[in-house]
Amino acid sequence: MISPSTLLINNVKINLTLTSFFVRCTHSSIRNGLVGMVGRTPLVRLNKISDETGCDILAKAEMCNGGGSVKDRAALFLIQDAIRKGQLKPGGTVVEGTAGNTGIGLAHMCLSMGFKCVIFMPNNQSQEKIDILRTLGADVTTVPVCPWDNPNNYNHHARRFSESLKNAVWTNQFDNRANRLAHIETTGPEIWEETQGKVDAVTFGTGTGGTLSGVGTYLKEKNRHIKVVLADPQGSVLYNYFKHGKLERTPGDSITEGIGQGRLTENLKGSPIDDACVVMDTEAVNMTFKLLDEEGLLVGSTSGLNVASAHRLAKEMGRGHTIVTCLCDSGHRYHAKLFNKDVLRKRGLLQTLPEQYHKYLHGN
Repeated sequence: MISPSTLLINNVKINLTLTSFFVRCTHSSIRNGLVGMVGRTPLVRLNKISDETGCDILAKAEMCNGGGSVKDRAALFLIQDAIRKGQLKPGGTVVEGTAGNTGIGLAHMCLSMGFKCVIFMPNNQSQEKIDILRTLGADVTTVPVCPWDNPNNYNHHARRFSESLKNAVWTNQFDNRANRLAHIETTGPEIWEETQGKVDAVTFGTGTGGTLSGVGTYLKEKNRHIKVVLADPQGSVLYNYFKHGKLERTPGDSITEGIGQGRLTENLKGSPIDDACVVMDTEAVNMTFKLLDEEGLLVGSTSGLNVASAHRLAKEMGRGHTIVTCLCDSGHRYHAKLFNKDVLRKRGLLQTLPEQYHKYLHGN
Protein backbone atom coordinates (compact mmCIF):
# COMPACT_ATOMS: atom_id res chain seq x y z
CA MET A 1 0.00 0.00 0.00
CA ILE A 2 1.40 3.41 -0.98
CA SER A 3 0.82 6.14 1.61
CA PRO A 4 -0.31 9.67 0.62
CA SER A 5 3.23 10.89 1.19
CA THR A 6 4.72 8.55 -1.43
CA LEU A 7 4.43 8.11 -5.18
CA LEU A 8 5.24 5.12 -7.37
CA ILE A 9 7.57 6.24 -10.17
CA ASN A 10 9.20 3.67 -12.43
CA ASN A 11 8.21 1.02 -9.87
CA VAL A 12 10.10 2.82 -7.12
CA LYS A 13 8.33 4.27 -4.07
CA ILE A 14 9.34 7.92 -3.79
CA ASN A 15 9.02 9.74 -0.46
CA LEU A 16 7.51 13.16 -1.16
CA THR A 17 8.96 14.83 1.92
CA LEU A 18 11.79 16.76 0.27
CA THR A 19 14.34 16.58 3.05
CA SER A 20 13.89 12.91 3.89
CA PHE A 21 13.93 12.03 0.19
CA PHE A 22 17.24 13.85 -0.35
CA VAL A 23 18.83 12.43 2.78
CA ARG A 24 17.76 8.88 1.95
CA CYS A 25 19.24 9.14 -1.53
CA THR A 26 22.60 10.68 -0.61
CA HIS A 27 23.65 9.79 2.96
CA SER A 28 25.14 6.48 1.95
CA SER A 29 28.31 5.23 0.34
CA ILE A 30 26.03 3.84 -2.38
CA ARG A 31 24.08 6.50 -4.28
CA ASN A 32 20.49 5.65 -5.19
CA GLY A 33 20.39 6.15 -8.96
CA LEU A 34 20.78 9.49 -10.72
CA VAL A 35 18.66 11.28 -8.12
CA GLY A 36 21.05 10.05 -5.45
CA MET A 37 23.90 11.71 -7.34
CA VAL A 38 22.58 15.17 -6.45
CA GLY A 39 24.53 16.92 -3.71
CA ARG A 40 27.42 15.97 -1.45
CA THR A 41 29.81 17.45 -4.02
CA PRO A 42 33.48 17.92 -3.09
CA LEU A 43 34.57 21.13 -1.40
CA VAL A 44 37.85 21.95 -3.12
CA ARG A 45 40.62 24.25 -1.92
CA LEU A 46 41.89 26.38 -4.80
CA ASN A 47 45.53 26.12 -3.89
CA LYS A 48 47.30 28.79 -5.94
CA ILE A 49 44.67 31.47 -5.36
CA SER A 50 44.47 30.61 -1.68
CA ASP A 51 48.23 30.83 -1.29
CA GLU A 52 48.28 34.20 -3.10
CA THR A 53 45.78 35.75 -0.70
CA GLY A 54 46.63 33.98 2.55
CA CYS A 55 43.03 32.82 2.80
CA ASP A 56 41.41 29.47 2.20
CA ILE A 57 39.34 29.96 -0.95
CA LEU A 58 37.12 26.90 -1.23
CA ALA A 59 34.70 25.94 -3.99
CA LYS A 60 31.91 23.39 -4.16
CA ALA A 61 32.66 21.34 -7.30
CA GLU A 62 29.08 21.30 -8.59
CA MET A 63 30.01 19.64 -11.90
CA CYS A 64 30.18 16.47 -9.79
CA ASN A 65 26.39 16.36 -9.47
CA GLY A 66 24.78 13.65 -11.60
CA GLY A 67 23.61 16.11 -14.26
CA GLY A 68 26.84 18.10 -14.18
CA SER A 69 25.88 21.41 -12.58
CA VAL A 70 24.72 23.22 -9.46
CA LYS A 71 21.24 23.42 -11.01
CA ASP A 72 20.69 19.69 -10.42
CA ARG A 73 19.85 20.56 -6.82
CA ALA A 74 17.10 22.98 -7.83
CA ALA A 75 15.85 20.63 -10.57
CA LEU A 76 15.29 17.80 -8.09
CA PHE A 77 13.53 19.98 -5.55
CA LEU A 78 11.34 21.67 -8.18
CA ILE A 79 10.10 18.31 -9.46
CA GLN A 80 9.59 16.93 -5.97
CA ASP A 81 7.69 20.06 -5.00
CA ALA A 82 5.35 19.66 -8.00
CA ILE A 83 4.74 15.99 -7.18
CA ARG A 84 4.10 16.74 -3.53
CA LYS A 85 1.56 19.45 -4.44
CA GLY A 86 -0.27 17.14 -6.86
CA GLN A 87 0.67 19.27 -9.86
CA LEU A 88 2.59 16.46 -11.55
CA LYS A 89 1.55 12.83 -11.84
CA PRO A 90 3.27 9.80 -13.40
CA GLY A 91 3.90 10.24 -17.12
CA GLY A 92 3.42 14.02 -16.92
CA THR A 93 5.40 16.82 -18.53
CA VAL A 94 7.87 19.20 -16.89
CA VAL A 95 8.14 22.57 -18.68
CA GLU A 96 10.74 25.20 -17.87
CA GLY A 97 12.30 28.37 -19.20
CA THR A 98 16.04 28.15 -18.71
CA ALA A 99 19.40 29.41 -19.90
CA GLY A 100 20.50 25.79 -19.98
CA ASN A 101 21.75 24.19 -16.79
CA THR A 102 18.42 23.98 -14.96
CA GLY A 103 16.96 22.51 -18.12
CA ILE A 104 19.74 19.94 -18.32
CA GLY A 105 19.18 19.03 -14.68
CA LEU A 106 15.43 18.71 -15.26
CA ALA A 107 15.97 16.60 -18.38
CA HIS A 108 18.18 14.20 -16.43
CA MET A 109 15.65 13.96 -13.60
CA CYS A 110 12.78 13.47 -16.02
CA LEU A 111 14.52 10.55 -17.71
CA SER A 112 15.27 9.01 -14.34
CA MET A 113 11.76 9.52 -12.97
CA GLY A 114 9.64 8.84 -16.06
CA PHE A 115 8.49 12.34 -17.05
CA LYS A 116 8.60 14.24 -20.35
CA CYS A 117 10.64 17.44 -20.51
CA VAL A 118 10.00 20.59 -22.57
CA ILE A 119 12.45 23.48 -22.51
CA PHE A 120 12.21 27.07 -23.75
CA MET A 121 15.45 29.03 -23.78
CA PRO A 122 16.86 32.31 -25.14
CA ASN A 123 18.65 31.94 -28.46
CA ASN A 124 21.94 33.42 -27.20
CA GLN A 125 22.98 30.37 -25.17
CA SER A 126 25.78 27.98 -26.05
CA GLN A 127 25.05 25.39 -28.73
CA GLU A 128 26.54 22.72 -26.47
CA LYS A 129 23.72 23.18 -23.96
CA ILE A 130 21.06 22.93 -26.66
CA ASP A 131 22.68 19.78 -28.07
CA ILE A 132 22.91 18.20 -24.61
CA LEU A 133 19.25 18.93 -23.89
CA ARG A 134 18.13 17.29 -27.12
CA THR A 135 20.39 14.32 -26.50
CA LEU A 136 18.65 13.97 -23.13
CA GLY A 137 15.31 13.73 -24.91
CA ALA A 138 14.06 17.22 -24.11
CA ASP A 139 11.87 19.10 -26.58
CA VAL A 140 13.81 22.35 -26.97
CA THR A 141 12.54 25.63 -28.41
CA THR A 142 14.82 28.66 -28.64
CA VAL A 143 13.25 32.11 -28.75
CA PRO A 144 14.62 35.65 -29.27
CA VAL A 145 16.01 37.34 -26.19
CA CYS A 146 13.35 39.51 -24.52
CA PRO A 147 13.12 41.12 -21.07
CA TRP A 148 10.90 39.64 -18.38
CA ASP A 149 8.13 42.19 -18.90
CA ASN A 150 7.81 41.22 -22.58
CA PRO A 151 5.18 38.48 -23.17
CA ASN A 152 7.63 36.77 -25.55
CA ASN A 153 10.22 36.22 -22.82
CA TYR A 154 11.20 32.55 -22.77
CA ASN A 155 9.69 32.03 -19.31
CA HIS A 156 6.28 33.22 -20.45
CA HIS A 157 6.48 30.86 -23.43
CA ALA A 158 7.09 28.03 -20.95
CA ARG A 159 4.19 29.04 -18.70
CA ARG A 160 1.72 29.29 -21.59
CA PHE A 161 2.80 25.96 -23.05
CA SER A 162 2.41 24.17 -19.71
CA GLU A 163 -1.08 25.60 -19.37
CA SER A 164 -2.03 24.10 -22.74
CA LEU A 165 -1.26 20.54 -21.57
CA LYS A 166 -2.86 18.11 -19.17
CA ASN A 167 -0.69 16.71 -16.37
CA ALA A 168 2.02 19.30 -16.89
CA VAL A 169 3.78 21.79 -14.66
CA TRP A 170 5.83 24.91 -15.28
CA THR A 171 8.46 24.54 -12.59
CA ASN A 172 9.14 28.31 -12.58
CA GLN A 173 12.69 28.17 -11.25
CA PHE A 174 13.00 31.95 -10.82
CA ASP A 175 10.04 32.45 -8.50
CA ASN A 176 9.38 28.99 -7.06
CA ARG A 177 11.02 28.94 -3.64
CA ALA A 178 11.54 25.20 -3.80
CA ASN A 179 14.69 26.35 -5.62
CA ARG A 180 15.87 28.29 -2.57
CA LEU A 181 14.86 25.40 -0.32
CA ALA A 182 17.20 23.07 -2.21
CA HIS A 183 20.14 25.13 -0.98
CA ILE A 184 18.79 25.69 2.52
CA GLU A 185 18.49 21.93 2.93
CA THR A 186 21.52 20.70 0.99
CA THR A 187 24.24 23.17 -0.10
CA GLY A 188 24.22 25.31 3.04
CA PRO A 189 24.44 22.37 5.46
CA GLU A 190 27.16 20.76 3.36
CA ILE A 191 29.30 23.90 3.49
CA TRP A 192 28.79 24.23 7.24
CA GLU A 193 29.69 20.60 7.89
CA GLU A 194 32.64 20.45 5.49
CA THR A 195 34.25 23.59 6.93
CA GLN A 196 33.34 22.50 10.48
CA GLY A 197 31.60 25.85 10.83
CA LYS A 198 34.79 27.76 10.06
CA VAL A 199 33.47 29.82 7.15
CA ASP A 200 33.77 33.60 7.13
CA ALA A 201 32.10 34.49 3.84
CA VAL A 202 30.28 33.05 0.85
CA THR A 203 29.92 34.60 -2.59
CA PHE A 204 27.99 33.52 -5.67
CA GLY A 205 26.75 34.96 -8.92
CA THR A 206 23.00 34.73 -9.18
CA GLY A 207 20.33 34.28 -11.81
CA THR A 208 17.34 32.83 -10.02
CA GLY A 209 18.81 33.67 -6.63
CA GLY A 210 18.30 30.18 -5.26
CA THR A 211 21.91 29.32 -4.44
CA LEU A 212 22.93 32.62 -2.86
CA SER A 213 19.68 33.06 -0.95
CA GLY A 214 19.45 29.46 0.24
CA VAL A 215 23.06 29.11 1.31
CA GLY A 216 23.03 32.55 2.90
CA THR A 217 19.81 31.85 4.80
CA TYR A 218 21.12 28.60 6.25
CA LEU A 219 24.57 29.89 7.17
CA LYS A 220 23.25 33.09 8.75
CA GLU A 221 21.10 30.94 11.04
CA LYS A 222 24.25 29.15 12.12
CA ASN A 223 26.40 32.26 12.46
CA ARG A 224 25.01 35.72 11.73
CA HIS A 225 28.54 37.07 11.25
CA ILE A 226 29.14 35.06 8.06
CA LYS A 227 29.31 37.55 5.19
CA VAL A 228 27.06 36.90 2.16
CA VAL A 229 28.17 38.64 -1.03
CA LEU A 230 26.36 38.78 -4.37
CA ALA A 231 28.70 38.69 -7.38
CA ASP A 232 27.02 40.33 -10.36
CA PRO A 233 28.07 40.24 -14.02
CA GLN A 234 28.15 43.41 -16.08
CA GLY A 235 24.77 44.34 -17.54
CA SER A 236 22.75 43.12 -14.55
CA VAL A 237 20.62 45.21 -12.18
CA LEU A 238 21.32 43.34 -8.95
CA TYR A 239 24.47 45.19 -7.92
CA ASN A 240 22.74 48.55 -8.15
CA TYR A 241 19.66 47.21 -6.39
CA PHE A 242 21.49 45.85 -3.36
CA LYS A 243 23.97 48.75 -3.18
CA HIS A 244 21.73 51.69 -4.12
CA GLY A 245 18.14 50.42 -4.09
CA LYS A 246 17.68 50.99 -7.83
CA LEU A 247 16.91 48.40 -10.53
CA GLU A 248 19.42 49.92 -12.95
CA ARG A 249 21.73 47.90 -15.18
CA THR A 250 25.46 48.29 -15.01
CA PRO A 251 27.01 48.97 -18.44
CA GLY A 252 27.55 46.23 -21.00
CA ASP A 253 26.34 42.70 -21.59
CA SER A 254 28.13 39.62 -20.31
CA ILE A 255 29.61 36.48 -21.82
CA THR A 256 28.51 34.63 -18.68
CA GLU A 257 25.37 32.50 -19.01
CA GLY A 258 22.60 31.87 -16.50
CA ILE A 259 23.40 34.71 -14.12
CA GLY A 260 22.50 38.38 -13.98
CA GLN A 261 18.99 39.79 -13.82
CA GLY A 262 16.72 42.62 -14.85
CA ARG A 263 14.40 42.15 -11.87
CA LEU A 264 14.20 40.87 -8.31
CA THR A 265 13.02 37.26 -8.24
CA GLU A 266 10.95 35.69 -5.48
CA ASN A 267 13.94 33.52 -4.61
CA LEU A 268 16.05 36.64 -4.02
CA LYS A 269 13.48 38.59 -2.03
CA GLY A 270 14.39 38.70 1.64
CA SER A 271 17.84 37.25 1.05
CA PRO A 272 20.36 38.01 3.83
CA ILE A 273 22.83 39.75 1.50
CA ASP A 274 25.52 41.87 3.15
CA ASP A 275 27.25 43.24 0.06
CA ALA A 276 27.43 43.08 -3.72
CA CYS A 277 30.14 43.55 -6.31
CA VAL A 278 30.34 43.77 -10.09
CA VAL A 279 32.78 41.40 -11.77
CA MET A 280 33.57 42.54 -15.30
CA ASP A 281 33.91 40.01 -18.11
CA THR A 282 37.64 40.64 -18.39
CA GLU A 283 38.13 39.61 -14.77
CA ALA A 284 35.75 36.63 -14.97
CA VAL A 285 37.30 35.27 -18.18
CA ASN A 286 40.86 35.78 -17.00
CA MET A 287 40.06 33.91 -13.78
CA THR A 288 38.45 31.10 -15.78
CA PHE A 289 41.70 30.58 -17.66
CA LYS A 290 43.78 31.04 -14.51
CA LEU A 291 41.84 28.15 -12.95
CA LEU A 292 42.56 26.03 -16.00
CA ASP A 293 46.24 26.95 -16.21
CA GLU A 294 47.11 26.80 -12.50
CA GLU A 295 44.56 24.42 -10.98
CA GLY A 296 43.76 22.16 -13.95
CA LEU A 297 40.06 23.00 -13.59
CA LEU A 298 38.07 23.34 -16.84
CA VAL A 299 35.05 25.45 -15.87
CA GLY A 300 32.70 28.01 -17.39
CA SER A 301 32.88 31.78 -17.06
CA THR A 302 30.27 31.89 -14.28
CA SER A 303 32.63 29.80 -12.17
CA GLY A 304 35.39 32.23 -13.12
CA LEU A 305 33.20 35.10 -11.95
CA ASN A 306 32.50 33.34 -8.64
CA VAL A 307 36.16 32.72 -7.95
CA ALA A 308 37.12 36.24 -9.04
CA SER A 309 34.65 37.58 -6.47
CA ALA A 310 36.06 35.25 -3.79
CA HIS A 311 39.60 36.32 -4.68
CA ARG A 312 38.63 40.00 -4.39
CA LEU A 313 36.83 39.36 -1.11
CA ALA A 314 39.87 37.56 0.30
CA LYS A 315 42.06 40.58 -0.40
CA GLU A 316 39.48 42.89 1.19
CA MET A 317 39.01 40.77 4.33
CA GLY A 318 42.70 40.02 4.84
CA ARG A 319 44.69 36.90 5.54
CA GLY A 320 43.42 33.97 7.56
CA HIS A 321 39.79 33.91 6.40
CA THR A 322 37.82 31.08 4.80
CA ILE A 323 35.73 32.07 1.79
CA VAL A 324 33.44 29.64 -0.05
CA THR A 325 32.02 29.82 -3.56
CA CYS A 326 31.13 27.26 -6.23
CA LEU A 327 32.29 25.92 -9.57
CA CYS A 328 28.91 25.82 -11.30
CA ASP A 329 29.64 23.41 -14.13
CA SER A 330 32.27 22.18 -16.56
CA GLY A 331 33.84 24.26 -19.31
CA HIS A 332 32.92 21.53 -21.79
CA ARG A 333 29.51 23.21 -22.11
CA TYR A 334 31.14 26.40 -23.44
CA HIS A 335 33.87 25.07 -25.71
CA ALA A 336 32.52 26.68 -28.88
CA LYS A 337 32.04 30.10 -27.26
CA LEU A 338 34.23 30.78 -24.26
CA PHE A 339 37.30 28.99 -25.63
CA ASN A 340 37.02 30.45 -29.15
CA LYS A 341 39.47 33.16 -30.26
CA ASP A 342 36.99 34.71 -32.67
CA VAL A 343 34.27 35.06 -30.02
CA LEU A 344 36.63 36.52 -27.44
CA ARG A 345 38.10 38.93 -30.02
CA LYS A 346 34.67 40.25 -31.01
CA ARG A 347 33.87 40.89 -27.35
CA GLY A 348 37.16 42.67 -26.75
CA LEU A 349 38.28 39.94 -24.36
CA LEU A 350 41.09 38.31 -26.35
CA GLN A 351 43.22 41.44 -26.12
CA THR A 352 43.01 41.41 -22.32
CA LEU A 353 43.66 37.69 -21.91
CA PRO A 354 47.29 37.00 -20.94
CA GLU A 355 49.26 35.45 -23.78
CA GLN A 356 50.09 32.38 -21.72
CA TYR A 357 46.40 31.38 -21.82
CA HIS A 358 46.01 31.61 -25.60
CA LYS A 359 47.26 28.03 -26.02
CA TYR A 360 43.93 26.84 -24.60
CA LEU A 361 41.91 28.54 -27.36
CA HIS A 362 40.71 27.29 -30.71
CA GLY A 363 39.74 29.25 -33.83
CA ASN A 364 41.62 32.01 -35.61
